[in-house]
Amino acid sequence: MTRPRATQAARTEKTRSTQAAPGLKDTDGSADRAHDGKDTAQSATAQSTTDRSPQAAPDDAHTRTCHPTQDTAPTPSLADLRHHLATHLDPAAGTWLDHALDEAAAHPGIHGPISVWELRLAEAGRRCGAAHADAARVLILDAAGAGIDALTRVYFQGTADERRAVLHALPHLVSGPDALPLIEDALRTNDTRLLSAAVGPYTARHLSAHAWRHAVLKCLFTGVPVDHVADLPRRAAGDHELVRMLGDFAAERTAAGRTVPEDLHRVLDLTESASVTPAPVTDHPHGKES
Repeated sequence: MTRPRATQAARTEKTRSTQAAPGLKDTDGSADRAHDGKDTAQSATAQSTTDRSPQAAPDDAHTRTCHPTQDTAPTPSLADLRHHLATHLDPAAGTWLDHALDEAAAHPGIHGPISVWELRLAEAGRRCGAAHADAARVLILDAAGAGIDALTRVYFQGTADERRAVLHALPHLVSGPDALPLIEDALRTNDTRLLSAAVGPYTARHLSAHAWRHAVLKCLFTGVPVDHVADLPRRAAGDHELVRMLGDFAAERTAAGRTVPEDLHRVLDLTESASVTPAPVTDHPHGKES
């Protein structure tokens, strides 16, 4: 079998040579354990961003230093992921992935209690290695033509690693808001790696303003840095309700004698940005947020 596969994505792929799968910075550090059926809730030092700890409240502008949050890197295309794996996997892993993708394409969709491509998702960490498992799983989901039903099944029946792969795949496989229940479930967890994946491009496109603000606060609360909240500058710009929520959060932390994450000030700076067009307001229909 010749690599890379002769898919449209492979024929149009761009050349990249970074050491981690482009855009999937949350490497699968627990892939081998996930293969044994164990979920993990470890700190995301790659995909998550870093907390900072000034004591000032967010509206104490004269005491804070501006640390503008950079735009999140564009979501890598499926072609980017395929090219990256084709150039970084060892021959045995590359051959396994080729077979897994061909197998998924030959038997797409859901078949019985578990489809063959779902088994390959479970193997990806062991076969491709921790650094490449997320990208491999996304490609397998794509090759299997996983729709919302298949993605939902994998998410709720899979390990934490497989759930994270589903979240990474959403921008590629789901065009509308139908997968928001998966995002909402991930945002309810305290697994920082799931949270990091949950605030990606799909969330930026589809999550309501009310839920998105709470997602940003959840990141600050759990220590997931804000650098990987997709489209953060645009969505935060001019958001006065987010400013209120940040102020309340900072006041609560200060009153409790706890430090205020410096990432909070970075988000606050973005709400004041005049260089970014504010996102359309789609507030929750049930009045004031908390």
